[in-house]
Amino acid sequence: RGGREAFFVCCGAEAEHRLKMASGCVGLGGGVRALARTARGALAEWVAAVTTTGGLLHQHQHQQHHHHRQHQSHRRRRDFSSGGGPQDPVPIYGTGSSPKSHGARRVTTRSLVRKHRKGEKITVITAYDYPQAKQVDIAGADVVLVGDSAGMVVHGYDTTLPLTLEETLSHCRAAARGVTRALCVGDLPFGCYEASVAAAVESSVRVMKEGAMDAVKMETMNAGRVALARGVVEAGVAVMGHVGLTPQAVSVLGGFRSLGKSAREAEEVYDLALSLQDAGCFSVVLECIPSELAAAITEALDIPTIGIGSGPDTSGQVLVYHDMLGMLSHPHHESVTPKFAKRYAEIGKIAHQGLQTFCQEVRAGAFPCREYSPYAMTHAEREALAKRLRGRGHARAGQMLEDFSTSS
Repeated sequence: RGGREAFFVCCGAEAEHRLKMASGCVGLGGGVRALARTARGALAEWVAAVTTTGGLLHQHQHQQHHHHRQHQSHRRRRDFSSGGGPQDPVPIYGTGSSPKSHGARRVTTRSLVRKHRKGEKITVITAYDYPQAKQVDIAGADVVLVGDSAGMVVHGYDTTLPLTLEETLSHCRAAARGVTRALCVGDLPFGCYEASVAAAVESSVRVMKEGAMDAVKMETMNAGRVALARGVVEAGVAVMGHVGLTPQAVSVLGGFRSLGKSAREAEEVYDLALSLQDAGCFSVVLECIPSELAAAITEALDIPTIGIGSGPDTSGQVLVYHDMLGMLSHPHHESVTPKFAKRYAEIGKIAHQGLQTFCQEVRAGAFPCREYSPYAMTHAEREALAKRLRGRGHARAGQMLEDFSTSS
Protein backbone atom coordinates (compact mmCIF):
# COMPACT_ATOMS: atom_id res chain seq x y z
CA ARG A 1 0.00 0.00 0.00
CA GLY A 2 2.84 2.36 0.86
CA GLY A 3 4.45 1.70 -2.54
CA ARG A 4 1.17 2.42 -4.32
CA GLU A 5 0.66 5.76 -2.50
CA ALA A 6 4.25 6.83 -3.16
CA PHE A 7 3.77 6.00 -6.85
CA PHE A 8 0.62 8.14 -7.06
CA VAL A 9 2.30 11.09 -5.31
CA CYS A 10 5.23 11.01 -7.72
CA CYS A 11 3.30 10.43 -10.93
CA GLY A 12 0.08 12.35 -10.34
CA ALA A 13 -3.60 11.78 -10.90
CA GLU A 14 -3.30 10.65 -14.52
CA ALA A 15 -1.02 7.77 -13.52
CA GLU A 16 -3.41 6.86 -10.71
CA HIS A 17 -6.36 6.76 -13.10
CA ARG A 18 -4.50 4.60 -15.69
CA LEU A 19 -3.13 2.26 -13.07
CA LYS A 20 -6.52 1.73 -11.44
CA MET A 21 -7.98 0.86 -14.85
CA ALA A 22 -5.14 -1.61 -15.46
CA SER A 23 -5.59 -3.17 -12.04
CA GLY A 24 -9.05 -4.36 -13.05
CA CYS A 25 -7.41 -6.82 -15.46
CA VAL A 26 -4.07 -7.78 -13.95
CA GLY A 27 -4.29 -6.65 -10.33
CA LEU A 28 -2.72 -3.53 -8.84
CA GLY A 29 0.55 -5.20 -7.87
CA GLY A 30 0.90 -6.74 -11.32
CA GLY A 31 0.24 -3.36 -12.96
CA VAL A 32 2.97 -1.67 -10.92
CA ARG A 33 5.44 -4.46 -11.68
CA ALA A 34 4.64 -4.31 -15.39
CA LEU A 35 5.24 -0.54 -15.45
CA ALA A 36 8.51 -1.02 -13.56
CA ARG A 37 9.96 -3.56 -15.99
CA THR A 38 12.78 -2.60 -18.34
CA ALA A 39 13.96 -4.21 -21.55
CA ARG A 40 16.32 -7.16 -20.94
CA GLY A 41 18.33 -6.92 -24.15
CA ALA A 42 18.11 -6.43 -27.90
CA LEU A 43 18.11 -9.01 -30.65
CA ALA A 44 21.70 -10.00 -31.53
CA GLU A 45 22.49 -8.92 -35.08
CA TRP A 46 23.97 -11.48 -37.38
CA VAL A 47 26.84 -9.92 -39.32
CA ALA A 48 26.99 -11.70 -42.66
CA ALA A 49 26.87 -11.00 -46.36
CA VAL A 50 23.09 -10.83 -46.39
CA THR A 51 23.02 -8.51 -43.39
CA THR A 52 25.43 -5.96 -44.84
CA THR A 53 24.02 -5.84 -48.38
CA GLY A 54 23.42 -2.30 -49.47
CA GLY A 55 25.81 -0.51 -47.10
CA LEU A 56 25.21 2.45 -44.83
CA LEU A 57 23.77 4.65 -47.57
CA HIS A 58 21.04 2.10 -48.33
CA GLN A 59 20.27 1.82 -44.61
CA HIS A 60 19.98 5.61 -44.26
CA GLN A 61 17.72 5.88 -47.29
CA HIS A 62 15.61 2.96 -46.06
CA GLN A 63 15.13 4.62 -42.66
CA GLN A 64 14.12 7.92 -44.30
CA HIS A 65 11.67 6.10 -46.56
CA HIS A 66 9.92 4.36 -43.68
CA HIS A 67 9.85 7.53 -41.56
CA HIS A 68 8.02 9.24 -44.41
CA ARG A 69 5.64 6.31 -44.95
CA GLN A 70 4.73 6.10 -41.27
CA HIS A 71 3.36 9.65 -41.42
CA GLN A 72 1.92 9.84 -44.94
CA SER A 73 0.91 6.32 -45.99
CA HIS A 74 -2.69 6.27 -47.20
CA ARG A 75 -3.00 2.54 -47.76
CA ARG A 76 -5.19 0.66 -45.30
CA ARG A 77 -3.26 -2.00 -43.43
CA ARG A 78 -3.58 -4.04 -40.28
CA ASP A 79 -0.85 -3.11 -37.78
CA PHE A 80 -0.24 -6.33 -35.90
CA SER A 81 2.40 -4.50 -33.86
CA SER A 82 -0.02 -1.90 -32.47
CA GLY A 83 0.04 -1.11 -28.81
CA GLY A 84 3.63 0.05 -28.59
CA GLY A 85 6.74 1.12 -30.38
CA PRO A 86 10.26 -0.15 -30.90
CA GLN A 87 11.16 0.52 -27.25
CA ASP A 88 8.42 -1.70 -25.79
CA PRO A 89 9.32 -3.44 -22.50
CA VAL A 90 9.56 -7.20 -22.28
CA PRO A 91 6.05 -8.64 -22.94
CA ILE A 92 4.10 -9.59 -19.82
CA TYR A 93 3.53 -13.23 -20.74
CA GLY A 94 6.70 -13.97 -22.72
CA THR A 95 7.49 -13.71 -26.40
CA GLY A 96 6.55 -16.92 -28.17
CA SER A 97 3.99 -19.67 -28.54
CA SER A 98 5.68 -22.16 -26.21
CA PRO A 99 6.92 -21.87 -22.60
CA LYS A 100 10.57 -22.31 -23.59
CA SER A 101 10.34 -19.21 -25.79
CA HIS A 102 9.68 -16.84 -22.91
CA GLY A 103 13.04 -15.12 -23.22
CA ALA A 104 13.87 -11.53 -23.96
CA ARG A 105 16.13 -12.47 -26.89
CA ARG A 106 13.61 -14.62 -28.75
CA VAL A 107 12.93 -13.35 -32.28
CA THR A 108 9.30 -12.36 -32.78
CA THR A 109 7.23 -10.89 -35.59
CA ARG A 110 7.57 -7.54 -33.81
CA SER A 111 11.36 -7.70 -33.61
CA LEU A 112 11.47 -8.58 -37.32
CA VAL A 113 9.43 -5.45 -38.07
CA ARG A 114 11.81 -3.34 -35.97
CA LYS A 115 14.78 -4.83 -37.79
CA HIS A 116 13.12 -4.13 -41.13
CA ARG A 117 12.39 -0.53 -40.19
CA LYS A 118 16.07 0.00 -39.36
CA GLY A 119 17.04 -1.27 -42.81
CA GLU A 120 18.71 -4.43 -41.49
CA LYS A 121 18.51 -7.58 -43.58
CA ILE A 122 16.51 -10.57 -42.34
CA THR A 123 17.93 -14.10 -42.64
CA VAL A 124 15.76 -17.21 -43.08
CA ILE A 125 16.97 -20.80 -43.45
CA THR A 126 14.90 -23.96 -43.70
CA ALA A 127 15.30 -26.85 -41.26
CA TYR A 128 13.38 -30.09 -40.90
CA ASP A 129 14.70 -31.81 -37.76
CA TYR A 130 16.38 -31.17 -34.41
CA PRO A 131 20.08 -31.05 -35.45
CA GLN A 132 19.41 -28.89 -38.51
CA ALA A 133 17.29 -26.43 -36.54
CA LYS A 134 19.87 -26.31 -33.76
CA GLN A 135 22.60 -25.48 -36.27
CA VAL A 136 20.52 -22.78 -37.95
CA ASP A 137 19.57 -21.24 -34.61
CA ILE A 138 23.15 -21.15 -33.33
CA ALA A 139 24.35 -19.70 -36.65
CA GLY A 140 22.20 -16.65 -35.95
CA ALA A 141 19.41 -16.87 -38.53
CA ASP A 142 16.37 -14.79 -37.65
CA VAL A 143 13.82 -17.36 -38.84
CA VAL A 144 13.78 -21.17 -38.99
CA LEU A 145 11.36 -22.15 -41.74
CA VAL A 146 10.04 -25.71 -41.64
CA GLY A 147 9.15 -25.70 -45.31
CA ASP A 148 7.16 -28.11 -47.41
CA SER A 149 10.39 -28.35 -49.41
CA ALA A 150 10.96 -31.27 -47.03
CA GLY A 151 8.91 -33.25 -49.52
CA MET A 152 11.71 -32.94 -52.05
CA VAL A 153 14.96 -32.67 -50.06
CA VAL A 154 14.03 -35.06 -47.22
CA HIS A 155 11.39 -37.45 -48.59
CA GLY A 156 12.73 -37.58 -52.14
CA TYR A 157 9.54 -36.60 -53.99
CA ASP A 158 9.75 -34.79 -57.31
CA THR A 159 7.44 -32.02 -56.03
CA THR A 160 6.22 -30.74 -52.66
CA LEU A 161 2.68 -31.96 -53.28
CA PRO A 162 2.80 -35.43 -51.63
CA LEU A 163 3.92 -34.10 -48.24
CA THR A 164 1.11 -34.47 -45.70
CA LEU A 165 0.15 -32.33 -42.74
CA GLU A 166 1.01 -35.18 -40.36
CA GLU A 167 4.51 -35.43 -41.84
CA THR A 168 4.88 -31.67 -41.63
CA LEU A 169 3.87 -31.65 -37.96
CA SER A 170 6.52 -34.26 -37.21
CA HIS A 171 9.17 -32.07 -38.86
CA CYS A 172 7.87 -29.01 -36.99
CA ARG A 173 8.04 -30.67 -33.60
CA ALA A 174 11.57 -31.91 -34.18
CA ALA A 175 12.80 -28.53 -35.41
CA ALA A 176 11.10 -26.61 -32.59
CA ARG A 177 13.00 -28.66 -30.01
CA GLY A 178 16.27 -27.41 -31.48
CA VAL A 179 15.42 -23.69 -31.41
CA THR A 180 15.75 -21.35 -28.45
CA ARG A 181 16.06 -17.98 -30.21
CA ALA A 182 14.87 -17.83 -33.82
CA LEU A 183 11.26 -17.39 -34.94
CA CYS A 184 9.81 -20.77 -36.04
CA VAL A 185 7.54 -20.71 -39.10
CA GLY A 186 5.77 -23.83 -40.37
CA ASP A 187 4.58 -24.29 -43.94
CA LEU A 188 1.01 -25.34 -44.63
CA PRO A 189 1.39 -28.29 -47.05
CA PHE A 190 -0.73 -28.75 -50.14
CA GLY A 191 -4.23 -30.09 -49.54
CA CYS A 192 -4.70 -29.14 -45.89
CA TYR A 193 -6.04 -25.57 -46.14
CA GLU A 194 -7.34 -24.66 -49.60
CA ALA A 195 -10.95 -25.81 -49.21
CA SER A 196 -12.15 -23.06 -46.88
CA VAL A 197 -11.20 -20.52 -44.26
CA ALA A 198 -12.28 -23.06 -41.65
CA ALA A 199 -9.89 -25.66 -43.08
CA ALA A 200 -7.05 -23.11 -43.21
CA VAL A 201 -7.66 -22.06 -39.60
CA GLU A 202 -7.88 -25.67 -38.40
CA SER A 203 -4.60 -26.65 -40.07
CA SER A 204 -2.87 -23.47 -38.90
CA VAL A 205 -3.94 -24.08 -35.33
CA ARG A 206 -2.55 -27.61 -35.51
CA VAL A 207 0.78 -26.31 -36.78
CA MET A 208 0.89 -23.87 -33.87
CA LYS A 209 -0.26 -26.27 -31.15
CA GLU A 210 1.01 -29.67 -32.27
CA GLY A 211 3.99 -28.39 -34.25
CA ALA A 212 5.07 -25.79 -31.66
CA MET A 213 5.53 -23.14 -34.32
CA ASP A 214 5.29 -19.36 -33.87
CA ALA A 215 3.66 -18.66 -37.25
CA VAL A 216 2.60 -20.35 -40.50
CA LYS A 217 3.44 -19.75 -44.14
CA MET A 218 0.83 -19.93 -46.90
CA GLU A 219 1.39 -19.97 -50.65
CA THR A 220 -0.79 -17.41 -52.40
CA MET A 221 -1.53 -17.40 -56.11
CA ASN A 222 -4.96 -15.74 -56.24
CA ALA A 223 -7.49 -13.62 -54.32
CA GLY A 224 -9.08 -16.73 -52.83
CA ARG A 225 -5.84 -17.61 -51.06
CA VAL A 226 -5.60 -14.03 -49.77
CA ALA A 227 -9.00 -14.49 -48.15
CA LEU A 228 -7.70 -17.64 -46.47
CA ALA A 229 -4.68 -15.77 -45.13
CA ARG A 230 -6.95 -13.03 -43.78
CA GLY A 231 -9.12 -15.61 -42.02
CA VAL A 232 -6.11 -17.26 -40.38
CA VAL A 233 -4.78 -13.90 -39.17
CA GLU A 234 -8.20 -13.02 -37.77
CA ALA A 235 -8.17 -16.36 -35.94
CA GLY A 236 -5.04 -15.22 -34.13
CA VAL A 237 -2.26 -16.92 -36.10
CA ALA A 238 0.62 -14.94 -37.61
CA VAL A 239 0.97 -15.58 -41.34
CA MET A 240 3.92 -15.27 -43.72
CA GLY A 241 2.61 -14.87 -47.26
CA HIS A 242 4.24 -16.30 -50.40
CA VAL A 243 3.90 -15.01 -53.97
CA GLY A 244 5.67 -15.48 -57.29
CA LEU A 245 6.59 -19.09 -57.98
CA THR A 246 4.36 -21.09 -55.65
CA PRO A 247 5.53 -24.72 -55.91
CA GLN A 248 2.18 -26.07 -54.72
CA ALA A 249 0.66 -24.67 -57.93
CA VAL A 250 3.04 -26.66 -60.14
CA SER A 251 0.08 -28.43 -61.77
CA VAL A 252 -1.51 -25.15 -62.86
CA LEU A 253 1.80 -23.50 -63.77
CA GLY A 254 2.86 -26.46 -65.88
CA GLY A 255 6.15 -26.81 -64.04
CA PHE A 256 8.48 -24.79 -61.82
CA ARG A 257 9.00 -21.49 -63.63
CA SER A 258 9.73 -17.87 -62.88
CA LEU A 259 6.71 -15.56 -62.78
CA GLY A 260 6.36 -11.84 -63.43
CA LYS A 261 8.39 -11.45 -66.61
CA SER A 262 5.51 -9.84 -68.51
CA ALA A 263 3.97 -6.55 -67.37
CA ARG A 264 0.55 -8.14 -66.84
CA GLU A 265 1.88 -11.06 -64.84
CA ALA A 266 4.18 -8.79 -62.84
CA GLU A 267 1.28 -6.53 -61.89
CA GLU A 268 -0.70 -9.54 -60.69
CA VAL A 269 2.17 -10.60 -58.41
CA TYR A 270 2.55 -7.01 -57.21
CA ASP A 271 -1.15 -6.75 -56.35
CA LEU A 272 -1.12 -10.10 -54.54
CA ALA A 273 1.73 -8.90 -52.33
CA LEU A 274 -0.17 -5.71 -51.48
CA SER A 275 -3.29 -7.73 -50.73
CA LEU A 276 -1.39 -10.01 -48.36
CA GLN A 277 -0.17 -7.00 -46.43
CA ASP A 278 -3.72 -5.69 -46.20
CA ALA A 279 -4.82 -9.16 -45.03
CA GLY A 280 -2.48 -8.84 -42.03
CA CYS A 281 0.54 -10.93 -43.04
CA PHE A 282 3.70 -9.99 -41.15
CA SER A 283 5.96 -10.70 -44.14
CA VAL A 284 5.85 -12.01 -47.71
CA VAL A 285 8.15 -14.46 -49.51
CA LEU A 286 8.97 -13.46 -53.10
CA GLU A 287 10.09 -16.54 -55.02
CA CYS A 288 11.72 -16.57 -58.45
CA ILE A 289 10.47 -13.23 -59.73
CA PRO A 290 12.54 -10.62 -61.62
CA SER A 291 14.84 -8.58 -59.38
CA GLU A 292 13.29 -5.29 -60.48
CA LEU A 293 9.80 -6.53 -59.62
CA ALA A 294 10.99 -7.70 -56.20
CA ALA A 295 12.56 -4.29 -55.60
CA ALA A 296 9.33 -2.52 -56.55
CA ILE A 297 7.24 -4.72 -54.25
CA THR A 298 9.69 -4.20 -51.38
CA GLU A 299 9.49 -0.44 -51.90
CA ALA A 300 5.69 -0.50 -51.88
CA LEU A 301 5.22 -2.65 -48.77
CA ASP A 302 5.62 -1.73 -45.12
CA ILE A 303 6.16 -5.37 -44.09
CA PRO A 304 9.39 -7.27 -44.82
CA THR A 305 9.86 -9.16 -48.07
CA ILE A 306 11.92 -12.37 -48.02
CA GLY A 307 13.51 -13.16 -51.35
CA ILE A 308 14.48 -16.49 -52.83
CA GLY A 309 15.82 -16.26 -56.35
CA SER A 310 14.46 -12.71 -56.58
CA GLY A 311 17.53 -10.50 -56.40
CA PRO A 312 19.31 -8.53 -53.66
CA ASP A 313 16.81 -5.75 -52.98
CA THR A 314 14.34 -7.62 -50.78
CA SER A 315 14.22 -7.12 -47.01
CA GLY A 316 15.85 -10.49 -46.43
CA GLN A 317 16.77 -13.81 -48.00
CA VAL A 318 15.85 -17.47 -47.54
CA LEU A 319 17.61 -20.59 -48.77
CA VAL A 320 16.96 -24.30 -48.36
CA TYR A 321 19.35 -25.95 -45.89
CA HIS A 322 20.23 -28.85 -48.19
CA ASP A 323 20.82 -26.59 -51.19
CA MET A 324 23.07 -24.05 -49.50
CA LEU A 325 25.21 -26.68 -47.76
CA GLY A 326 25.49 -29.08 -50.71
CA MET A 327 24.02 -31.85 -48.57
CA LEU A 328 23.34 -34.37 -51.34
CA SER A 329 25.31 -35.34 -54.39
CA HIS A 330 22.68 -37.83 -55.55
CA PRO A 331 21.59 -37.16 -59.17
CA HIS A 332 17.97 -36.73 -58.06
CA HIS A 333 18.83 -33.86 -55.75
CA GLU A 334 21.26 -32.30 -58.20
CA SER A 335 18.48 -32.19 -60.78
CA VAL A 336 16.22 -30.12 -58.50
CA THR A 337 18.84 -27.79 -56.98
CA PRO A 338 17.90 -24.32 -58.31
CA LYS A 339 20.32 -22.00 -60.09
CA PHE A 340 19.94 -19.25 -57.48
CA ALA A 341 21.07 -21.45 -54.57
CA LYS A 342 24.64 -20.52 -53.73
CA ARG A 343 26.57 -23.31 -52.02
CA TYR A 344 28.28 -22.21 -48.84
CA ALA A 345 29.68 -25.68 -48.14
CA GLU A 346 30.01 -29.12 -49.72
CA ILE A 347 28.73 -31.24 -46.86
CA GLY A 348 27.47 -33.93 -49.22
CA LYS A 349 30.94 -34.62 -50.61
CA ILE A 350 32.47 -34.77 -47.13
CA ALA A 351 29.71 -37.10 -45.97
CA HIS A 352 30.12 -39.35 -49.01
CA GLN A 353 33.84 -39.66 -48.37
CA GLY A 354 33.31 -40.51 -44.70
CA LEU A 355 30.63 -43.13 -45.42
CA GLN A 356 32.73 -44.73 -48.15
CA THR A 357 35.78 -44.89 -45.86
CA PHE A 358 33.70 -46.56 -43.13
CA CYS A 359 32.57 -49.29 -45.52
CA GLN A 360 36.15 -49.88 -46.69
CA GLU A 361 37.54 -50.12 -43.14
CA VAL A 362 34.84 -52.53 -42.00
CA ARG A 363 35.43 -54.81 -44.98
CA ALA A 364 39.20 -54.71 -44.34
CA GLY A 365 38.81 -55.40 -40.62
CA ALA A 366 40.39 -52.04 -39.72
CA PHE A 367 37.36 -50.83 -37.80
CA PRO A 368 36.79 -51.08 -34.95
CA CYS A 369 40.36 -51.21 -33.63
CA ARG A 370 41.26 -51.41 -29.94
CA GLU A 371 40.82 -47.64 -29.58
CA TYR A 372 37.13 -47.95 -30.45
CA SER A 373 36.55 -51.15 -28.40
CA PRO A 374 36.53 -49.73 -24.86
CA TYR A 375 34.50 -52.40 -23.04
CA ALA A 376 36.09 -55.60 -21.70
CA MET A 377 35.69 -58.30 -19.04
CA THR A 378 38.31 -58.90 -16.40
CA HIS A 379 40.57 -61.92 -16.91
CA ALA A 380 38.90 -63.80 -14.04
CA GLU A 381 35.36 -63.20 -15.35
CA ARG A 382 36.40 -64.19 -18.85
CA GLU A 383 37.83 -67.51 -17.56
CA ALA A 384 34.69 -68.13 -15.52
CA LEU A 385 32.47 -67.59 -18.56
CA ALA A 386 34.64 -69.88 -20.70
CA LYS A 387 34.28 -72.64 -18.10
CA ARG A 388 30.49 -72.17 -17.98
CA LEU A 389 30.20 -72.35 -21.76
CA ARG A 390 32.31 -75.49 -22.03
CA GLY A 391 30.12 -77.07 -19.35
CA ARG A 392 27.08 -76.37 -21.55
CA GLY A 393 28.72 -78.05 -24.52
CA HIS A 394 29.70 -74.77 -26.25
CA ALA A 395 33.34 -75.75 -26.61
CA ARG A 396 34.13 -73.50 -29.57
CA ALA A 397 32.78 -70.41 -27.82
CA GLY A 398 34.73 -71.32 -24.69
CA GLN A 399 37.88 -71.75 -26.74
CA MET A 400 37.33 -68.34 -28.33
CA LEU A 401 37.27 -66.75 -24.88
CA GLU A 402 40.47 -68.55 -23.90
CA ASP A 403 42.20 -67.49 -27.11
CA PHE A 404 41.00 -63.90 -26.46
CA SER A 405 42.60 -64.07 -23.00
CA THR A 406 45.88 -65.29 -24.51
CA SER A 407 45.97 -62.59 -27.20
CA SER A 408 45.18 -59.81 -24.74
